[in-house]
Amino acid sequence: MAEAVIAGECILFLGAGVHAPPPPDSPFQYPAEQRPPIGSALSMELAKKCGFAEDFPGEDPGNLQRVGLAYEVDDSREGLVDEIVTAVGIGKAPSPMLTALARMNFPIVITTNYDHLFEEALRAAGKQPRVSIYKPNLDNSAIEETTEHLGPTAASPVIYKLHGDLDERGSLVVTDEDYIQFVMRMSDKKPYDPIPESLKVPLTTHKTLFVGYSLVDYNLRLLLKTLRRKIDPASRAKMYSVDLMPDPLILDVWDKQTRYVEFIAQDVWAFVPQLHKFVFGEELAP
Repeated sequence: MAEAVIAGECILFLGAGVHAPPPPDSPFQYPAEQRPPIGSALSMELAKKCGFAEDFPGEDPGNLQRVGLAYEVDDSREGLVDEIVTAVGIGKAPSPMLTALARMNFPIVITTNYDHLFEEALRAAGKQPRVSIYKPNLDNSAIEETTEHLGPTAASPVIYKLHGDLDERGSLVVTDEDYIQFVMRMSDKKPYDPIPESLKVPLTTHKTLFVGYSLVDYNLRLLLKTLRRKIDPASRAKMYSVDLMPDPLILDVWDKQTRYVEFIAQDVWAFVPQLHKFVFGEELAP
């Protein structure tokens, strides 16, 4: 993995779990007020504000897609997006782990996070990120005709935001309905395919590292299958998922049976310092 990162031949997939708090025995600090709420925590906040428990007793208030839809119906799409922007985008800062990852040579970063924290970390590391964003209702010709996504390098990486960006309010993938639209778009052909071809090609040649995800997430597994469905298994580059406690069923099917993903059973706060040491030859300082 370190060799691929040093060579700039590794794609980084960033999920919301990259913002998780450090374990109690960690030498690193990441204050709660600096952390954006992740998945279920954001969902719980929205659920309280829209009376989800009263309207849908017995349902999981941590299911962001379902709660997001309920909030949108109860209030409005604008109100839902306002809440997400406030919760995720105001007063937050990159974690030490995100800062360390930003120093490494990832020419392509694909993320389902709405926030700008990795872009901030890249700029702080002296890099010039170029951002492309999923558009739910438009063809992809506008992206294909630009050069923003071409020639990604470690110094000027391309960040592709699969589930939208806080600055493009209409791009956010939050509710069940958003995910249905997203899955439909992912199966479209050019020029309606939402991901530029130049970003798909490295998926066949570069290793891929998932940080901040759990493959228990059905939507993530569907996304991976969709991205790689036309790639010959013999041509697939290796994928690694950092997951402290991989689900036994997913581990058996995706790792042991199909060897689709190799799991690294660590949390972000243990894995990133080790990768940093291999890449830079020095310990990551707290």
